[in-house]
Amino acid sequence: MLRRQLDLLLVAIQFLTRIPTPQVAGFDPDWISRSARYFPLVGQGIGAISAAVFFAASQVWSPAVAALLAIAAGVLITGGFHEDGLADTADGLGGGQTPERRLEIMKDSRIGSYGALALGLTLALKVAALASLPPLAGALALLAAHGLARGAAVIAMAVLPYARGLDLSKWKPSPTGLSAGEVATALVFAAWPLALLSLGWSGAGLALGALLALAPALAARRLIGGQTGDVLGAVEQMFELGFLLGVAALSR
Repeated sequence: MLRRQLDLLLVAIQFLTRIPTPQVAGFDPDWISRSARYFPLVGQGIGAISAAVFFAASQVWSPAVAALLAIAAGVLITGGFHEDGLADTADGLGGGQTPERRLEIMKDSRIGSYGALALGLTLALKVAALASLPPLAGALALLAAHGLARGAAVIAMAVLPYARGLDLSKWKPSPTGLSAGEVATALVFAAWPLALLSLGWSGAGLALGALLALAPALAARRLIGGQTGDVLGAVEQMFELGFLLGVAALSR
């Protein structure tokens, strides 16, 4: 049982990051869905590294430079995995006139104007929000934001139907979906860093994060019939942005 859980954790790390890990024997694609319970933990690992970069860089450079380095560290660890999903989602939902055309655009590896604008503005806003926070507060906000954002993606996996027709998709959900226990486990893992922040900061971050994450989720449900791996990346990025903006709003 423990070995199985360790394998699922390794699968989550392999799926969400570029961190080298041992090979998992007997890998089955369904394990990606089963590993979703550990997505927030992996996110917190990414957030912890980004937080360390932000705190250390803040001792040497200006808040803007420290924030940019911290966000860049997260992008390097994941290989821009979620950012790519955000750009593809913006291009597909913004540029297509039919569900089929939108899905076709989302599968195209080239970035369009909608994707470039969404990606550029999101990264810029995250850097600006983080730069407005004191070093320790910003580090804790990064830790919480990364884990909770992956938790938001897990919720989207569970509640949104899968948009069919993506034969070239990087990920397809399990036919059995996610169980309530798997979602609950992910949310428990995601929630613990909130205890490190004040109640007000946590509440503002959660509220704005959820609000922004709902935007791509609802748009995808209406325009393509559900979620895809790219849509989950967009949900993650929007929650992360909203959380940082919410915390920054109360830090002034």
